[in-house]
Amino acid sequence: MNAHILDYAAVGIGPANMSLAALAHPVEGLRGAHLERRESFSWHPGLLLPEATLQVSLLKDLVTLVDPTSPFSFLSFLASEGRLYRFLAADFPAVLRAEFNQYLQWVAGRLPSLTFGADVHSVDFHDGAFHLRTAEREVTARHLVLGTGLTPSVPEPFRPFIGPTVFHSGEFLLRSPEVTGRRVVVVGGGQSGAEIVRHLAAGAAAESITWVSRRSSFLPMDDSPFANDLYTPDYVRRFHALPADHKSRLLERQKYTSDGIDLQVLQDIYRLSYRDEFIEDNPGRLRFMADCAVTAVEGGPGDFKLVVESSGPEAPAVLAADLVILSTGYAYALPDFMAPLDARLRRDGGMLVVGDDFSVAWDGPAENRIYLQNGARHAWGVADPNLSLLAWRSAVILNSMLGETRYPV
Repeated sequence: MNAHILDYAAVGIGPANMSLAALAHPVEGLRGAHLERRESFSWHPGLLLPEATLQVSLLKDLVTLVDPTSPFSFLSFLASEGRLYRFLAADFPAVLRAEFNQYLQWVAGRLPSLTFGADVHSVDFHDGAFHLRTAEREVTARHLVLGTGLTPSVPEPFRPFIGPTVFHSGEFLLRSPEVTGRRVVVVGGGQSGAEIVRHLAAGAAAESITWVSRRSSFLPMDDSPFANDLYTPDYVRRFHALPADHKSRLLERQKYTSDGIDLQVLQDIYRLSYRDEFIEDNPGRLRFMADCAVTAVEGGPGDFKLVVESSGPEAPAVLAADLVILSTGYAYALPDFMAPLDARLRRDGGMLVVGDDFSVAWDGPAENRIYLQNGARHAWGVADPNLSLLAWRSAVILNSMLGETRYPV
């Protein structure tokens, strides 16, 4: 093989591709490059609220469920940083997201295959290899791994107003909006929306906080043992083999095993509402509007009018708002740099066809694969964007690249 051609090139350095890098690190002779346009690593910096926690076990880190002896585990991080015993004594009910971000940064600093500040502009395939171009260089590799993450979803009525006072929740801390004396509306009834409502409600600055959700109520995550069985290799393999229409039905039914709200967060919000109403004598500062949809936005900065429709007792309504935070989720979109190869990728019903090794079907040589990290919920189920099977998916991809079972999966 040409000495300049790597075994693989991975674009995007989030937990998914970092897991791949950590598991690939001890594989002798495997040559890979991980490229990231950001200058340094940070995991959802706009949502690193000090009180936010993971929704999964600490064992669901980058490596442990595949290689418990790896030096890149969360427990190895705690031991290396001299905080393992204090962590045990603290007995947190869940890992603080800020600490998990510290762990990910710690791992990033120990993996030589990671390169930050490398913005991939285009990817093409010729002469038996993928060619990735950045402003500074070209990287050539036998396999390509896409791990660029999900794109914020912005409902159509809000798109003309995106800016300092209407923005996605993923930018919340980055924008650090002034809320003192302002009417804040949070749209979206999932975990991110709940965390922002709790964060705002814990302070006394906002004049009002209104939480709007399409869902029938503000629903908790199903964290029962049987629900957690959906996040196992055995289950997702069975899911992957199902017909597309069956998968679609199951995805809707299983939504709240991953997209519900931590019960503790809901309890905190309810107690803050109780405090406002009965102790602080400030009833109505917190308003909860479930089974509601914002269908139009009128006015402008400083005086937005949100038209809300509902089949319940809240309808119709017009909400006045100074600040609108959209906790409206994320969706996968093929990155722009894939434009030269887009037409060569196989789709079914508009969705990428993703195989049992997480490779995308395409018209190129079988010995050159395009692997997809965190973009195949339609094919692999509710676990795909979740941390739960991060290490397992990376191990499956590595085994496929190597043509052997390096990691039992």
